[in-house]
Amino acid sequence: MDHSQKKDDELLQLVTFSIGEEEFGVDILKVQEIIRTMEITKVPRAQEFVEGVINLRGKVIPIIDLRRRFGLHSKEHDKHTRIIVIEINNMIVGFVVDSVSEVLRIPASTVEPPPPVVAGLESEYINGVGKLHDRLLILLDLDKLLSSADLEALAQV
Repeated sequence: MDHSQKKDDELLQLVTFSIGEEEFGVDILKVQEIIRTMEITKVPRAQEFVEGVINLRGKVIPIIDLRRRFGLHSKEHDKHTRIIVIEINNMIVGFVVDSVSEVLRIPASTVEPPPPVVAGLESEYINGVGKLHDRLLILLDLDKLLSSADLEALAQV
């Protein structure tokens, strides 16, 4: 999405989720589905943030622990844990998040460019920060969350 041409009344449709204390949003068009956690098969010698792979209706999908990708401690999966299934560069990837909150529509005009560091994350992963009443929503750029080297390594998984 080219933010230089955004209209004041344009609404962004976001799937929102939490990791730790922070709330994140991703463009709903990137999200293929949201599933409960299932058995994740560990993969030897995978990158440290790769939790393993799942078999989703006959497709093997690499699963990335977003907590570890962001340098946070892993957390036991619980009844709130979800896997957000996303397509990045023609590859299907699942991201483990602590919980999925809701689908939100927010005016593009409420989104500000990211400060250099938000919640300990480098701004390269972040499209912007949405201000909602009393909370901040960090808009993630999932395409940038994984480098091309990461994606190549995932393709080997």
